[in-house]
Formats: sequence, structure tokens, C-alpha cells
Amino acid sequence: MSNKYDVVVVGGGISGMSAAKLLSESGLNVVVLEARDRVGGRTFTIRNEQVSYVDVGGAYIGPTQNRILRLAKELGIETYKVDVVKRSILHKNGKSHPFLGAFPAQWNPLVYLDFNNFWRTMDEMGKEVCWNSCFFFSAEAPWDAPHAEEWDKMSMKQLIDKICWTKATRDFALLFVNINVTSESHEVSALWFLWYVKQCGGTTRIFSVSNGGQERKFVGGSGQITERIMEQLKGKVKLERPVVRIDQSGDNVIVETLNHETYEASYVISAIPPILTLKIHYKPELPAKRNELIQRLPMGSVIKCMMYYKEAFWKNMDFCGCMMIEDEEAPISITLDDCKPDGSVPAIMGFILTRKAFRLANLSVEERKRKICELYAKVLGAEEALHPVHYEEKNWSTEQYSGGCYTARFPPGIMFQYGRVIREPVGKIYFAGTETATKWSGYMEGAVQAGERAAREILYSMGKISKNEIWVTEPESTDVPALPVTTTFLERILPSVPGLLRFLRFSCFFTSVAAAGLFVFKRGRTFQKCT
Repeated sequence: MSNKYDVVVVGGGISGMSAAKLLSESGLNVVVLEARDRVGGRTFTIRNEQVSYVDVGGAYIGPTQNRILRLAKELGIETYKVDVVKRSILHKNGKSHPFLGAFPAQWNPLVYLDFNNFWRTMDEMGKEVCWNSCFFFSAEAPWDAPHAEEWDKMSMKQLIDKICWTKATRDFALLFVNINVTSESHEVSALWFLWYVKQCGGTTRIFSVSNGGQERKFVGGSGQITERIMEQLKGKVKLERPVVRIDQSGDNVIVETLNHETYEASYVISAIPPILTLKIHYKPELPAKRNELIQRLPMGSVIKCMMYYKEAFWKNMDFCGCMMIEDEEAPISITLDDCKPDGSVPAIMGFILTRKAFRLANLSVEERKRKICELYAKVLGAEEALHPVHYEEKNWSTEQYSGGCYTARFPPGIMFQYGRVIREPVGKIYFAGTETATKWSGYMEGAVQAGERAAREILYSMGKISKNEIWVTEPESTDVPALPVTTTFLERILPSVPGLLRFLRFSCFFTSVAAAGLFVFKRGRTFQKCT
């Protein structure tokens, strides 16, 4: 015997719970089926005596992420700023180089020009990807961009090799890809990555802490978002219910779980990572393009690591705890301070990313902990780093109901051909999940946008709202306003390295011609005098 609802939501992460909340508030009878024994999806707040609370999954929010900020405020969850007041460190070739700001300073003139040109080119190409044929900004259809097919066939590694002339810039660009999408540069489409960065606000916004995507965290942890929505839904969230079958061959949709429960509904929202929908049997089968798409979107790889210390010794050394580490043998690629907002429970958060996560996955927890401590001691030049008081980690590739983190990636050649079906409903099945978002996709903000959009698509299908109410512009958060990201006049006009070389060659040619002309002129004057 089945349970009857208006909507069944598959997945109790932020996207699914946001959809369920909006639909419930609109008067619909909703149930959420979550495979795990908890809600939250790729957000997960661990609580114990040693750490108080810690986010071992999605944690960071910032300006322009207005939907998640609005939702948190509705639920009574406060934010606090990640500490980056003091110096950060770039560590490469065995040496640590302190710097202030979002990006390391470059003293070599050629490297500076190359860095500047890389960020500028990325942002300019991103604008082209997100300006559609009607000449207004839109991140909904990157496959319609003028160079979409060409850029989609190119990997980010190929694009980086094409743009960057110096090894220092190329190495940092590769790290930039690893950090932002937990994938290798050769694994991701240039079109997709350009779109991904642009829909997060551009290179500076996505990578920055202050005024950027990592500016803040939630007091008490991000897991509270879904936990409090679950409380509001009052028994309408069913845990440990992996969905194995969706049958929409009749008048209503029948959803069956692994423990043989069935749920009947008028509509279904799938709010799980695209590749995990392969675990579900569909009747009738999914359309060919949808089926081909979901087989081609693997998840990123990351182990999130938190190292706890008796005191925040790095702050006494005038460091903020942010380290960018380029050395290949180093387990961690990027860190941030993870102290509580009152400065208590001192900790450093670090990411083991992509190929390094794969290499280190078979080590014991103690071996990974030791390697990380030795790295921190080396980078910070501090023996105190070798003596932590506690350690927490989460390897997201071991989560069978996530498949990895932070998000699904588009390999070369996929977005242009298949991307346009990612949000297309299949009969009475609508698709949410952060991968389907058009702003801050891959983040908690994207999860909220996607969940609420899918919910409004159903409300429109039911005749409860108009079509132009499906996509809603979110007002800017008054509590976390966004400052504009600006560039200087010099950053806009400075040449690239090849541009400089062309100028120098032209200058040398002009100087040679002028010298030759002067020589001929003088020889001519001499000849005239002699005759």
C-alpha cells in the first residue's frame, strides 16, 4: 500500500530540503526520501567534545550568495567571518612566501604580466560564455556562447598552456582549477570551467575569502540548515530510504525505496547528484540524452582535514592560517583558519585534492595526520605544528550517496552536446541539486537556487504561479552586502608576455631601421662632401 503525496522529493540535502520547504509553505503535501541516516547531503556537521562542532562538508558562504543567506536568517542561523586579517603563505619549491590579499604578489615583471593576463583573459572569456544571443547576462545557456563548441572540446590544461607563458603562472593556474572544482585541469572542459567561475562572480570573487565565496561560515555549522527545515516539516522527512525505482507510467508517479516502501505522488523532484540517478530504475526509461548525460558527469575528489591545536600558534607568528601549497609531494593544497568565532578550539582546515586524495586514500588516518602535521611544520616554520591535540577528516569519495565533492564536473566535449538537458523535466520528474543551478553552482547557494526553482516549476505546472515567477531574482542580503570587484587601470591595459615581446621586437626593428637610415644618411652626406 502506497502513501499519497503531492510531491516526493528524492534527496535530503540543502537543495531537496529547500524545495520541500517552499512547496510545504505553498500548501502542498510533501515527503522527502533521504538515503542516509541524516539530512544535509554534502553538508555534514560533526559534534563532539573535542571540536564542539565542525563542518566536514560544505561550509563557506559569502557576498552575492543571497539565497542561502536569506534561508539561514529565516532559520535563525548566524554567520561569522573567516579570519584572514594577517599574512597568508604561498609555499612552492620548498620555500614559504608570505603575502597579503587574495593572490600572491609577483615580483618578477614577466610573471606579473603573465598572472595579470591569465586572470583578465579568464574573466573576459567568462563574460562571453555568460552573455547570450540577446546581449544580456545569462548563465543559463553557456552552450549557446559564440565559441561554445570550440572551447568545450578544449580541456582547461590546454587553455592554460595556451594562455600562460611562465611556469609560475601555469603552476598556480593548475592549482586554481584543483581548488575550485576538486578535479584535474585535463579532466574538465574549458567551457564548463569558464562558466563555473563566471557564474560565481569571476576569478576574484570565487577565490577570495574577504568579499568572496569563502568569507563566512555558520555559527554552529552548516548542518543546521537542513536540520531545522526537517523540524519544520514535522515527520515528512524519511531517513534511510534510498530510492530504487520511479514509475511514472500511470496517472501518478510511484516511488519505491530499498526497503520496499512505496510513495505515490503527482510529481517528483530529484535532488541528488546527476550520476547517482543511475542507481534508480525508471519506467518508462529516461530519454536518451538524459541517460547519456548522467553517465558522463563524475564527481570531484577531496578529503577535508581539520587539525586541532592547544593554541593558534600561527596567529602569534603574524599568519592568518591560509596556506597555498604548490609542492607536488605535499598532501594539502590549501588551508584556512578554522577557529571558532570567539577564537576558541584552534584549528587549521586543509583540503587534500583530486590526484593527491586518490594517492593518499589508502593510507591510515594516522599516516595522513602525520604527513599533514609535517607539512604544516615545514610551511609555517613552527615545531608546534607537529603536536596536534585532535584530528578530524572526511573523504567524500567514500560516500556512496554523494560519490565525491564538491560537485560534478563536465569533462571536455560534454557541455555543448548534452548540457542543455540538465534542468529539463522528464515527464513528472523535475531536477534540482546544485549542479543544475545558474548562480554559485557547486555551492550551498546553488543548491538553494536549484531546489526553489524546481519547486516553482511544479507550482507553475499546477497552475499556482505564472511562468515568469519560476526564476526569481533574489534581493541582495542586507547583512552581508557585496562590495564591487574592481581592477586598476594598469591591470586593464598592461600587455601580456607575448604582447610585450611583440612590442619589443617591433621596437628593436624600428630602432634598427632608424639606425640603418641614419647610417645611410651619414654615408650619403660623406659621399656628397667627397664629390
